[in-house]
Amino acid sequence: MNKVIILGRLGTDPALSTTNSGKNVCKISLATSESWTDKEGTKQERTEWHRVVIWGKLGELCQTFLHKGSQCLVEGRLQTRNYEQDGVKKYTTEIIATNVQFLDKKGGGDRVEAGSKPSFDSDEEIPF
Repeated sequence: MNKVIILGRLGTDPALSTTNSGKNVCKISLATSESWTDKEGTKQERTEWHRVVIWGKLGELCQTFLHKGSQCLVEGRLQTRNYEQDGVKKYTTEIIATNVQFLDKKGGGDRVEAGSKPSFDSDEEIPF
């Protein structure tokens, strides 16, 4: 099983682009942190940065409603791909998102799944 669930904050604004085949793709950088106290009693903290790729309408919604500093929960799968830069083969591991839950909205978070069709309510600022 290849499943990832992370909760973190965006390090930059989402970047939406369109592939040559016309598909929308949004990329975000999500930070997760953990803290602990070491043997000497000093508080320690470690932050991990995750590359997240969000396709289609879900990516468009993320680009519209998320911004640097937004908190969200991402569910998806890990995918490693390779590319060449300056003649050197490089590898990167990304999370391909299938679900994103926006957590900054008043009253709780809104969950959006890949392939879902969000409904619009005239009384709400964000259409979910």
